[in-house]
Amino acid sequence: MNGRTVLERFPAGGPRGSWPAEEFAHARRMEGLPAEVVMDLATDAFLVIVRGEAAADAAA
Repeated sequence: MNGRTVLERFPAGGPRGSWPAEEFAHARRMEGLPAEVVMDLATDAFLVIVRGEAAADAAA
């Protein structure tokens, strides 16, 4: 599978010095998921995603 799964969305306008998307992704990585943060310019939001094979595992 060559897709991605969005685990969570965070608005880009969070409080200064706050990184909720990065913190969420870090917690998922500690659980063993290769989570990463990407920017969705269309919705002005940060997405925490997993790609490829891990996306299928995360969706299950």
